[in-house]
Amino acid sequence: MIQLTKPLAFIDLETTGINLGTDRIVEIAIVKILPDGNKSVKRKLINPEMPIPKGASDIHGITNEMVKDAPTFRQAAHELKQVLDGCDFAGYNSNRFDVPLLIEEFLRVDVEFDMKGRRMVDVQNIFHKMEQRTLGAAYKFYCKKTLEGAHSAEVDAKATHEILDAQLQHYPELGNSVESILKFVGEEVIVDFARRFVMEKGVEVFNFGKFKGRPVAEVLQSEPQYYDWMMRGDFPLHTKNKLREIYTLSKLKTN
Repeated sequence: MIQLTKPLAFIDLETTGINLGTDRIVEIAIVKILPDGNKSVKRKLINPEMPIPKGASDIHGITNEMVKDAPTFRQAAHELKQVLDGCDFAGYNSNRFDVPLLIEEFLRVDVEFDMKGRRMVDVQNIFHKMEQRTLGAAYKFYCKKTLEGAHSAEVDAKATHEILDAQLQHYPELGNSVESILKFVGEEVIVDFARRFVMEKGVEVFNFGKFKGRPVAEVLQSEPQYYDWMMRGDFPLHTKNKLREIYTLSKLKTN
């Protein structure tokens, strides 16, 4: 059993798609584990204020009819923020999808959600480091059970919690704390959740396009139109916020 000094929230989202900049949440489940071992579950359907593509509904089973009377994210944001207050995060592929999309939703409705000081345990990272499998296979491998009802946010979040507990038993070298797990698997330095920028030797560099590998601040100084292009483009709000921060700091340094 993992030893916690602060609550750990296992998050799973079902969405309209996988584009961080344009897709929306249709269901969120939060399995919150407290340091004393107590557990609470919060599950909400969310009206995404856009049609749910059939391909997405075919995967998670959530239809437009099911969410038409559900609250929008704007209406649910403060309640969700309160549930997640003071929590570290965990999930399956959560560092690259669930957490980034959740933060994007908070940004869209102008609700400040501070990520500073939060640790993020992505169970998929442990699994890939050790075994290279998918969520269903991970559940079968570690928990010796078949995952029934996959792609229900609550089922997936609960399964992920079970997998992490099983991983801690299976791999004693992981330790039994958030800190020891991240020390073993590594903790990624994230600039923006969409990974358009990455840190190299303490400097933000582009991770895409014609300037890939070049320092962001350097490019913005020599090619200021690139900043305008990105700010007008279909990039996630979190990416644009980080770009604005880097741009502002680079201007201050040159003035």
